[in-house]
Amino acid sequence: MTIWQMSSRSTGSGRCGDRDTNSPLSNGVNTKRGMVLPFTPLAMSFDSVNYYVDMPPEMKNQGVKDNRLQLLREVTGAFRPGVLTALMGVSGAGKTTLMDVLAGRKICGYIEGDIKISGFPKKQETFARISGYCEQNDIHSPQVTVRESLIYSAFLRLPKEVSIREKMAFVDEVMELVELKNLSGAMVGMPGITGLSTEQRKRLTIAVELVANPSIIFMDEPTSGLDARAAAIVMRTVRNTVDTGRTVVCTIHQPSTDIFEAFDELLLMKRGGQVIYSGPLGRNSRKLIEYFEAVPGVPKIKENYNPATWMLEVSSVAAEVQLKVDFADHYRASSSHQRNKALVKELSTPPPGSVDLYFATQYSQSMRGQFKSCLWKQSLTYWRSPDYNLVRFLFTLTAALMVGTIFWKVGSKMDEARDVNTIIGAMYSSVLFIGVNNCATVQPVAATERTVFYRERAAGMYSALPYALAQVIIEIPYVLFQTAYYTLIVYAMVDFQWTAAKFFFFLFVNFFTFLYFTYYGLMTVSVTPNHQVASIFAAAFYTLFCLFSGFFIPRPKIPKWWIWYYWICPVAWTVYGLIVSQYRDVETLIKVPGAEDTTIKSYIEHHYGYHRDFLGPVAAVLIGFTVFFALVYARCIKTLNFQTR
Repeated sequence: MTIWQMSSRSTGSGRCGDRDTNSPLSNGVNTKRGMVLPFTPLAMSFDSVNYYVDMPPEMKNQGVKDNRLQLLREVTGAFRPGVLTALMGVSGAGKTTLMDVLAGRKICGYIEGDIKISGFPKKQETFARISGYCEQNDIHSPQVTVRESLIYSAFLRLPKEVSIREKMAFVDEVMELVELKNLSGAMVGMPGITGLSTEQRKRLTIAVELVANPSIIFMDEPTSGLDARAAAIVMRTVRNTVDTGRTVVCTIHQPSTDIFEAFDELLLMKRGGQVIYSGPLGRNSRKLIEYFEAVPGVPKIKENYNPATWMLEVSSVAAEVQLKVDFADHYRASSSHQRNKALVKELSTPPPGSVDLYFATQYSQSMRGQFKSCLWKQSLTYWRSPDYNLVRFLFTLTAALMVGTIFWKVGSKMDEARDVNTIIGAMYSSVLFIGVNNCATVQPVAATERTVFYRERAAGMYSALPYALAQVIIEIPYVLFQTAYYTLIVYAMVDFQWTAAKFFFFLFVNFFTFLYFTYYGLMTVSVTPNHQVASIFAAAFYTLFCLFSGFFIPRPKIPKWWIWYYWICPVAWTVYGLIVSQYRDVETLIKVPGAEDTTIKSYIEHHYGYHRDFLGPVAAVLIGFTVFFALVYARCIKTLNFQTR
């Protein structure tokens, strides 16, 4: 049974202080209505969680003998529906590390301990369907609007059983909840450059997760980098989310008094990944203050002093040394720790009659549905990216006009072998010029979208294949348009022979050449950490493309031990196709220095090694290179992850 098949009832939700926060809410028939759509309130408990990473080489060089570095140490706690929990601690305490471990966002390291969702063992594939994660860096596609961002997330993450009308209604209600209604048509833009402000982007990040209708939401530093007013707006959004009955956990760093008071419970950690307090804050943080003031030697809090700041000061490493107390040991010996352990034990047992969450498929949508949504967003992104498309279109137009004017009417006026060499050089250089530009311009676009892809894939929105397929397919109409006007201009101005077969094969070769260069750019991004490195990686092969293209060194003159690279050089097949398509049947006699006059078709066959009956294999190989680069891109996008988490 899934959470969508359970019965639902509309339930109000108040502040934690208005109810007994020690009674756990968990999975069962008690589903709540998340506005239009129902959801199941779920609790998360974790007991004795440890997290290790491989010991950094720098520390080993300093004499550390251990093979692992422990970042979390015996962390125990619980998060419950309708309760806003703060994860706090000094820098290096492990609060974000703990959140990433609990959310299943760590891509390396070793995890020990029990993590349960309403009493059942946590399964990451299922957990991704009922949870949301708001990253500290607000990562969104810049060329879509606020409403489109939410529609995209909703259509991919909400179950197929939810109708389109319900999804759209839910998107509207979420926008109202996070106060984005008046920004629905605003373009997201680039952070700090165009589009939404930092605070608006933060609310969009929350909304994108909310439209998935999650039961548990993690938020990493939701007020980071915001001024007091913006932080208050974001916290109001967070509070609204909690009041729907969801489980919300936030890491927070040095909050103001007002923001700190918005939380219901606190899990405080010290450096080394150890818990030093876990429990309710109380009104005006009274319970927290009473706990720390009970520690011998801890000074009383001053009147009107920020409890969060005071708490971090009195529990710092310097304070521990001065007071000669280990706050982690003190917490383990406290009644708060015993209550916490009892709560975790209670939440670690499924309520009678409850069933574990189950989903028949890993993703909400089928592969076809994922592809359609990805293609929809990519089409919007490309249509609204004039800085990308206009640059390559104008570059191609300029190159076509330059080739046409420099080699005006030379296509039909060849008397000597050097005229043939000139026209071959013209076609080779112009195609290479445009191809390299296609490769270079697509790299930053692909790198930006890959960052969004990492977030969306981690959220369980889709698998890598539909995303990669959408990215590959969306390039085709733009490259086809680019190829069409380039071919028309060059073909007419250079004055090649106007026959349908020759023109369309010339168009075919140019199209797949521009396309495989574009996919080559996508591929280089997928195998490197950023587009700067991708540019260097791609450029490393340009020289080889030139050397083995068959123009500077004709194939018959390439040494036998290097001829293998000629056959795997994509540009060599492009030049082969362009020349043979135009001159394979031309009987015009030309003068060849140091030899008898010969026909053009005979010259290109003996000098360049181009066989006139080889157009079929040329066409197949050009398609093959295009498909190969696209497949490598898809494979690497799926298997390689350059995030450091």
